Amino acid sequence: MKCVWWALIAAVVLCMPGVPGLNNGLALTPPMGWLHWERFMCETDCVKDPTNCISEQLFMQMADVMVSNGWLKAGYKYLCIDDCWLATHRDANNRLQADPTRFPGGIKKLADYVHAHGLLLGIYQDVGKQTCAGYPGSQGFYELDAQTFADWGVDLLKFDGCYYGTLEQLEDGYRHMSIALNRTGRHIVYSCEWPFYSRRLSKVNYTEVAEYCNSWRNFDDIQDSWTSLKTMIDFTAALQDQLVPAAGPGAWNDPDMLVIGNFGLSWDQEVTQMALWSIMAAPLLMSNDLRDISPRSKALLQNQEVIAINQDSLGAQGYRVLKVDSFELWEKPLAGGSLAVSVTNRKEIGGARCFILSGSMLGKGLACKKCYLTQLLPTRYEYGSYNATFVLQLSVNPSGTVLLKVESDIIIK
Repeated sequence: MKCVWWALIAAVVLCMPGVPGLNNGLALTPPMGWLHWERFMCETDCVKDPTNCISEQLFMQMADVMVSNGWLKAGYKYLCIDDCWLATHRDANNRLQADPTRFPGGIKKLADYVHAHGLLLGIYQDVGKQTCAGYPGSQGFYELDAQTFADWGVDLLKFDGCYYGTLEQLEDGYRHMSIALNRTGRHIVYSCEWPFYSRRLSKVNYTEVAEYCNSWRNFDDIQDSWTSLKTMIDFTAALQDQLVPAAGPGAWNDPDMLVIGNFGLSWDQEVTQMALWSIMAAPLLMSNDLRDISPRSKALLQNQEVIAINQDSLGAQGYRVLKVDSFELWEKPLAGGSLAVSVTNRKEIGGARCFILSGSMLGKGLACKKCYLTQLLPTRYEYGSYNATFVLQLSVNPSGTVLLKVESDIIIK
């Protein structure tokens, strides 16, 4: 296997300190949980497909599984409803209401069920007149809807951006709902899609977005495919000079859902998503069927060492250091001067390729004279102690990723 030597030509990207996030004390690490959209979309026919329709039953079953199969214990605590939960009209008092057939107990009953399991409930609404699927939106009702969610016991709001009108209406709506949520007195994580929609019309002010939102989407909905996943990664890398400084405790860039455990990704591609979402300090919101997931995908999603990279208390978003010969090198500074490092092989032909990783490639986040190297993915392996100018030979499969943690020997001892 022919190796490629890139240590002498590496480009170092400095990690800039993040701006302060929304001052509600929430989402100090990236939110973790489950979201229905990519896997279940807007299936509302519970006669035709009772198992997979968007209904009270689906979310109660997921709540049961999240507790019984170790997802809550692993850190996935938000159970999130996406679009299509609503009735087609508001009630006589203009309050939102759930579809009475599919959610006969209403959202309050579901929230109580979720909370009794030790989980938190997320819900979906839209800044505009309608949701993306055509249900009633929040425009003109921000205070009322925020209070409704608080009364129901909602813990996270995903706020979409369809049918908003003008750019000014879009941005004012996102600000308005943020303020309204805080005024309710309930702790509700605020997940925006402000940059995704405003980018089409104007340059995004990420400092302002972070003042109002706990997390935000920047790009299209992810799909269950390697092509979609690559697009998300490339977009994030291309805009990292804007995205990385904006991220930090309480404020996260969201490249969208984890699709691990579905149909479209190979094992190596699943490893790549888990590794890079952790490096990017992305919200870990799965969209899959937890009632039917392979043991290997489950173990990957529940890998505590990888999750710890994502949930690191420093709150730094990782960034791409190097792209050369179809390899990508990413790093994420961690608390205590450690680093998470990933190497992705972007070729989609042939077999495993060799990448020579040197300590000299890595940025100023590396603060160890004597380093302890552990490979976390695709399999765990302890390389042991090296000096800071270590040289390591890695074998990386096509579309796969190797994820490492580089720590100080002092920390290990």
